[in-house]
Amino acid sequence: MRKRSFGTEKIAVPIIGQGTWHMGESRRGRAAEVAALRRGLELGMTHIDTAEMYGGGGAEEIVASAIRDWPRQSLFIVSKVLPQNASYKGTLRAAAASLRRLGTDYLDLYLLHWRGREPLAETMRALEDLVADGKIRSLGVSNCDVEDIKEAMAALRRVPLACNQVLYNLGDRGIEPSLLPLCRRHEIALVGYTPLGGMPRSGAKALVLTEIAAKHGASPAQVALAFLTREAGTFTIPKAADLDHVRDNAAAGDLELSATDIAAIDGAFPAP
Repeated sequence: MRKRSFGTEKIAVPIIGQGTWHMGESRRGRAAEVAALRRGLELGMTHIDTAEMYGGGGAEEIVASAIRDWPRQSLFIVSKVLPQNASYKGTLRAAAASLRRLGTDYLDLYLLHWRGREPLAETMRALEDLVADGKIRSLGVSNCDVEDIKEAMAALRRVPLACNQVLYNLGDRGIEPSLLPLCRRHEIALVGYTPLGGMPRSGAKALVLTEIAAKHGASPAQVALAFLTREAGTFTIPKAADLDHVRDNAAAGDLELSATDIAAIDGAFPAP
């Protein structure tokens, strides 16, 4: 599993991580979800993304079970505060609740899940104080556009913005013209969620992925993940509760596409 520098702190983080959206919603699926995350850790996907919103906190509890007895320093654990909780005091309370559910003393990264009515400056102030108190090691945002990123950076006084987590897949490359270059200039990691959304099952676009996959002895999904992490500063967090899917996702971390491959994908799935 390849790793690369994440944000200005230059922490080495796997380019393929593990998402947890829809995990923790049912007791029936708990054992399979824990097993999937554990297998992902064994395969090098030590970046796990979760949020207080997912399963009403249940996903954080699933993560807690998965990382139990795992060396904490080898993990990169991320969670998020909901916008309705993102006042100054609300952010501090939400972070404390997430830490309790996760069973850990600190988060490697804590994000504002999306922008709401609370002043962005207040949320950033709370995040900086959480860093100062050792509760989180870095801070960031999610679902933020160019103007939001600029406002967040202007509000920060002591700690740099480490991450922006956004929708990014072959069918939705809207971040590439403006948002991705801005993040690259300021060494803000770009983490794409739902990376396998909209994968074509048939037709000319699917054929492009299938042909590239066959050349590399890979799957079309692995080709998509490799394409989405082709540039410095980009990461992705596919979610999988099935062990075969977990293995497929992890193997994408070692797949490097050629310039010809990238040009073919660009042609089939053009950016706006």
